[in-house]
Amino acid sequence: MAVETPASSEQEELAERARQAVAEAARKLVLGAPGPQDGQEDPDAPRSDALASLRALAHLSRAVEECATLAARAAAQEGAGYPQLGRAWGVSRQGARKRWPGLVFTARPASRPLPHDQTRSSLMNGLAPRTYTVLLVEDDMADAMLIEEALTEHGMARGIQRADDGVAALEYLRDPHTDRPDLIVLDLNMPRMNGRELLNVLKKDTALSSIPIVVLTTSAAPDDVEDAYRQHANAYVTKPVNLDEFMQTVQSIDSFFLDTATTLPPHPGDEA
Repeated sequence: MAVETPASSEQEELAERARQAVAEAARKLVLGAPGPQDGQEDPDAPRSDALASLRALAHLSRAVEECATLAARAAAQEGAGYPQLGRAWGVSRQGARKRWPGLVFTARPASRPLPHDQTRSSLMNGLAPRTYTVLLVEDDMADAMLIEEALTEHGMARGIQRADDGVAALEYLRDPHTDRPDLIVLDLNMPRMNGRELLNVLKKDTALSSIPIVVLTTSAAPDDVEDAYRQHANAYVTKPVNLDEFMQTVQSIDSFFLDTATTLPPHPGDEA
């Protein structure tokens, strides 16, 4: 259930005006409803003023939902994120995400485009500015969207590529026409080839073993942690249950590996 945000006096006044407008619109719909034709009574027609109003309000409610979705999509295309959509609708960020799932990242053009010209300062490690890319290997669409939102919402949008499992990730990484990512964020539990198997393959591949890999997973099992580090994962992070903590965790991973740590120079053949 969406958590509503506290209403100000201005919002309360606007809400009252909205109620009056809805009541007036319902009244006009009832008055303008066509009557029975040729003496035949509609069996579904309301038999009282109250039922007639309820029927009109049902149509208004569905129309409002449709109009709200259109308005939210338009706002997302103009650059609004879930925090802004939530404030406009009077709910929390989580409430906006539940109401319009995937809206920010499926809008065309994307409301938070992943820029091709965003770079980090050349003062960080003496390298010429260039675009930084992240390969997200994650089969859970909801978690993938949260990770993308965390990066874009904090102003740290990167070029982000996503693979649903280890097989797709390997196909991407070994494709001669794709650039090597600067960071891989890897889930463990996936179909076909899971994160453990992919980590083992990547760290044994001389062409790919130098790419930093952060395991981001729900598992806090000591065996999983030990196994990941034994296979030379660069970091192991357990996904927080709390949404805000989840977002902060993703942002801290990005900040450290792409803004604080000195990264590898572009791989030969990659576009700088």
